[in-house]
Amino acid sequence: MPLLTFQNPVRFDFGAVKKLPDALKRQGIERPFLVTDSGLRDSGLLERITDMLDTESAATVFDGTPGNPTEEAVIEALQSYEGNDCDGVVCIGGGSPMDLGKAVALMAVSGGPLAQYDPLQGGNKLVKGTAPLIAIPTTAGTGSEASLGFVISMTDGRKLTFANPQFLPKLAICDPELTLGLPQRLTAATGMDAITHCIEAVLASPSNPPADGIGLDGLWRGWRHIRRAAEDGSDRNARWEMMMASTEGALAFVKGLGAVHSMSHAAGRIKELKLHHGTLNAVILPTVLRFNESVCSDPYLRLRQAMGLAPDADLAREIEKLNSDLGLPSGLAEMGLSEDLIKDMVPHAVSDLATMTNPKQVSAEDYAKLYRSAM
Repeated sequence: MPLLTFQNPVRFDFGAVKKLPDALKRQGIERPFLVTDSGLRDSGLLERITDMLDTESAATVFDGTPGNPTEEAVIEALQSYEGNDCDGVVCIGGGSPMDLGKAVALMAVSGGPLAQYDPLQGGNKLVKGTAPLIAIPTTAGTGSEASLGFVISMTDGRKLTFANPQFLPKLAICDPELTLGLPQRLTAATGMDAITHCIEAVLASPSNPPADGIGLDGLWRGWRHIRRAAEDGSDRNARWEMMMASTEGALAFVKGLGAVHSMSHAAGRIKELKLHHGTLNAVILPTVLRFNESVCSDPYLRLRQAMGLAPDADLAREIEKLNSDLGLPSGLAEMGLSEDLIKDMVPHAVSDLATMTNPKQVSAEDYAKLYRSAM
């Protein structure tokens, strides 16, 4: 079983979750705080994991994670963490439980309010430390288990990205077994999240060739296996490859992301719609690929090579075809977004952390046009 150490240690293989009891001991966690969501608990997957814990009687479970984690949910979870005298966090689920768990681990040691840690406002200098955190993904998409960032919808309407090396999980346990049987639509949406991470990381403006290499390898794996993973929930090889693509996407986007994520974050903060982040990325990606093309000729060539496409292939059109094959929406309007919301979303996209590393400068006017195009 390989131990991957790039940013943080990652236990990766079928059966890796059996390492959790030993991992808790190594991290000195005696009263773990398990962050998950109600769907995962109802599925029985949480019980499969807790059954192997020596410390199950001392574990506290928080399953109130929303689809897009909110500041209110973070505060509620933190109160439970402190009220049960917990000494470490275990995140079990997709990106939402992992992001919420990271916020709890931060505030448990460094204190609140959460907004003070906004990196764009100099918040990183206020980080005193975090509680030990172990991340166990049950979807192959966000890669948050290997990421130094997390995203929270704030009570003031903003959706903030927090990023700091101290937010990296002390250990990630990536067991593709936990993704077997994941529904087709969720497999497709989370898989497109991973593919978008790989693509945007390669295109991000900072120079980081090792991250580019990892992103291209993740794209190579994701592009070849996402259809099979979505079609057959029991395909072990496809599940392994998609989880690796997800983890590699996060390792790659240490160099940054781009306008796709800025637009997704701005749309995802609209609580009434409860939009899935990976689906938003999939739908928006073709529009941003067309926007960036004039300044990305060399990176686009490398993307086409990784995807096994002809040197002159239309990347945006290929993504649209893949979305269609996977049964994902063809536009934002199909997801419930309307043009009258553009005025609300644009300022949040402009101020999003990911905008800073898009390969082509994006103005407020550009974002308005991009949203209309993606409708």
